[in-house]
Amino acid sequence: MLCLFDLDGTLIDSEEGIVACVRHALTQMNVPVPSEAELRHWIGPPLRHNFAPLLGHDAERVEAAVEHYQDRFHTHGHREYSVYPGIEALVRKLHAAGHTLVIVTSKIARNAEPIIAALPFGHLFARMYNPDARSAVSEKASMIAAALSDFEIPAAQTVMIGDRKFDIEGAVANKVRGIGVLWGFGDRNELEQAGADAIAATPEALAELLA
Repeated sequence: MLCLFDLDGTLIDSEEGIVACVRHALTQMNVPVPSEAELRHWIGPPLRHNFAPLLGHDAERVEAAVEHYQDRFHTHGHREYSVYPGIEALVRKLHAAGHTLVIVTSKIARNAEPIIAALPFGHLFARMYNPDARSAVSEKASMIAAALSDFEIPAAQTVMIGDRKFDIEGAVANKVRGIGVLWGFGDRNELEQAGADAIAATPEALAELLA
């Protein structure tokens, strides 16, 4: 089976780094920083999608904010995360069972690569798919389609695993099974409305769904 994993909110808890980088960017742009609860919703969608409303949809200011975010992420943010309990055991179990493991993330390659390289189980993933660095829309559907083509594994033998609606919507668009997880930044209602085939509350429950 081809197992496609989201990164933020699925494999790692990256809230600390992402939120700190958003705060830094908005401070540099002299824009009021949203509440902690609002900032959690920044995890998942593309940066430009979130920055645009706060910056009057001014393309130049949005790009400047993204640059500030990326600068801090490059120096600090890529180390500000933790692996969710049970994830390493899950990944190793799936790999040992012969499944092909792939990462499909909204993080650009420059930001995701050092994280994957530092994970003790990062080498178990056969490949990682990232969006274009200048994209302002979710590219989960196109990245999933690329993985299906590259690995030549039928959609019926593929599953997309993630914590936000973008992951599930990408799965639905490609007619692959979409499993939502509840330990990340989305919630059951969001995942169900997006069309999740199943929802796992823990990595152990996810392992049972993939058995």
